[in-house]
Amino acid sequence: MFGWTGNILRINLSNRTHKIETFGEEFAKKWVGGRGFALKTLWDELKPGIDPLGPENKFIVAVGPIAGIPAPNTGKTVVAAKSPLTGGYGDGNLGTRVTEHIRKAGYDMIIVEGQSDRPVYLYIENEKIEYLPAEEIWGKGTYDTHNWLYKKYGKGVGLLSIGQGGENLNLYSMVRSLEGRAGGRPGIGAVMGSKKLKAIVIKGSKPIPVADPDGMRKLGLDDLRKVGEIDKKTGWSIQGTTGVLAWCNEVAALPVHNMRKTHHPDAWKIDGERLNKARVATYGCPNCTMRCGITILDHEGRQSELDYENIGMLGSNLDIFELDQVASLNYLCDDYGLDTISAGAVLAFYADAIEQGAVEGNFQFGDAEMAKKLLGLAAKRESEVGNLLADGTLRMARRIGHNSEAYAMQVKGLEISAYNCKFCPGMALAFGTSPIGAHHKESWVITFELNQTQRDSYGPEKAAKVIELQRIRGGLFEFIVACRFPWIELGWPLEHYTEYFNKVTGLKWALDDFWKVSDRIYSLMKFFWVREFPDWDRTRDYPPMVWFDPKNADTEGPIAGKILELEKYNQLLDHFYQQRGWDKRGIPTRRTAEVLDLKEEAAEVEKFTKLE
Repeated sequence: MFGWTGNILRINLSNRTHKIETFGEEFAKKWVGGRGFALKTLWDELKPGIDPLGPENKFIVAVGPIAGIPAPNTGKTVVAAKSPLTGGYGDGNLGTRVTEHIRKAGYDMIIVEGQSDRPVYLYIENEKIEYLPAEEIWGKGTYDTHNWLYKKYGKGVGLLSIGQGGENLNLYSMVRSLEGRAGGRPGIGAVMGSKKLKAIVIKGSKPIPVADPDGMRKLGLDDLRKVGEIDKKTGWSIQGTTGVLAWCNEVAALPVHNMRKTHHPDAWKIDGERLNKARVATYGCPNCTMRCGITILDHEGRQSELDYENIGMLGSNLDIFELDQVASLNYLCDDYGLDTISAGAVLAFYADAIEQGAVEGNFQFGDAEMAKKLLGLAAKRESEVGNLLADGTLRMARRIGHNSEAYAMQVKGLEISAYNCKFCPGMALAFGTSPIGAHHKESWVITFELNQTQRDSYGPEKAAKVIELQRIRGGLFEFIVACRFPWIELGWPLEHYTEYFNKVTGLKWALDDFWKVSDRIYSLMKFFWVREFPDWDRTRDYPPMVWFDPKNADTEGPIAGKILELEKYNQLLDHFYQQRGWDKRGIPTRRTAEVLDLKEEAAEVEKFTKLE
């Protein structure tokens, strides 16, 4: 079997034991890797209702068959677990040297289970597994943690770590690697923290199993050069993802003031042009020739790597328009190990709730210095306020009451990323149906919606586009595993990834073969949610109610007086469900399960709810 090592490393932290398990070609072809492997493992091994922060949960690191090979942007790894933030399936991907080293160590997936009785970190070198004391770095931020581990093992190793956020079980803490690289928005860092696992260091020295190694190496290196040339020609890396900020402000889709506003006259102060002018360094993931990690000096003089989501959620959404202050908030999130999107949303919701008189507090929009203090409280769960902020917007709203859940900007418990959809039905649907909670990475449909269709349309073409992008972005790129930027930003054709996959595995797949795997994964993710929440109904696929509230409509600008319409959104959701082969509740039907080879999984779901 080429393309996969066929090995899974299973580690139990409770008794400090490990074993190597194997899988065959049938499993590999059905789930491919990355998200597919992680999802299927969590489905098979977790009992419904287990505590995400208990020893029964699994922390999974998984890669795919083209991950780590020399080809455009293949330096990605998936981290996954049952989410402590949402209670459903949770994952994320991040650029890291772990990608290459896990494969060279001889594994396609690492499953960490149990709980250590004291802080540890893992050192993995091929078959050698060491459980090492982490007391010296427990309590430290990710920057100090990385420096300590790099000093010991060298900067070339693969490294995943958590900061104080993960240690103290902040529910939107994530996993860090490299400079500004992080993944696992739905609290995957808290799962590591619950296991007292501070870090994983991995080093491999074996060859990655490739069917045509010479051909793949030549093709991959040629294509890396070509992607780099396209990037230079287009100039995309000059602003990277932050180039979208000015556009979002222009089309009234920018998050401002807890997404109550959609544009702001000072947005130019934190846009991509200003960021590029302030640049002091640029970083990227392994195997990347279009590096987007633009780094500037923050208010305190530290290097902070920014992208659009950071700036949108920690900047405009908090009414903070000093770029160096936004960089400071971003640096703290990275050091504490907090998801920047959720952190920005939590702070904005807190300021909004205070403004609405729903809760007492001394924080207001635009106050960067207080925002820094609050991030520290949330990361360390210090004080009543810190505990409140550490639980995410949905739990905050349910504690605060006073109808504040209506403006808690989340779906399924995961905070919405930096696109304000009060009048973007298609993007609202993408957030509503994202299988881990609201996340733009699953289906970034907003440019299609605003550039190629009527903005006020709720027609089936928008549902179809959301599904198409989910198949590519949340499917293909999450299970092969690779970064989507060459395709989405530079127009690098998807057929290249089929070619890489076939050269690596020796198979002869076409794109349609990948789409069936994508659909299988999306249906099983929904089954995972339904098994955890047997009272499932379509309202769990709704965006926040404030986007449907006429009182929240813009009073000026390009969408003045316009909002989402709930009846029409339900029609759009019906289009989505019908095209996916799901029922009116948003649950895959028996027929769909049969077509996608999920009959056993459907039978399991039938124990909790009736399938149509």
